[in-house]
Amino acid sequence: MPARDMRMEMFVRAIMRRDLTKAKGHMEKLIKIAGSDEWGRGYARAVEGIMNAVKDNDTDSLIVQLLTDSDRERAKELLSMYSEMATQEFRDEYEKGYYTAWTEFLKAYLSQKTLA
Repeated sequence: MPARDMRMEMFVRAIMRRDLTKAKGHMEKLIKIAGSDEWGRGYARAVEGIMNAVKDNDTDSLIVQLLTDSDRERAKELLSMYSEMATQEFRDEYEKGYYTAWTEFLKAYLSQKTLA
């Protein structure tokens, strides 16, 4: 398993447990792995947004809704949509990085045996 995928798995597990201290450490490593180019900045923006929404318990945010409702079907639909968006030619590198982060997050989320 590539380092970024493994780190995303750890990030997801920490987020699902609401262990924000560990999640922050994993987030920082994910951002470092992603790099500082446009793609990496988009990727970083997505993981920071996930982290902030959970930290603030923003009930309007996608991630808090997924954690609250444990809705696998919705997560699968979003995974399909974000996967497509991450590869669309007309998107700039920032957007591709952003949607790639969400794609990886949702894959790791769906791979968890129990969604709580």
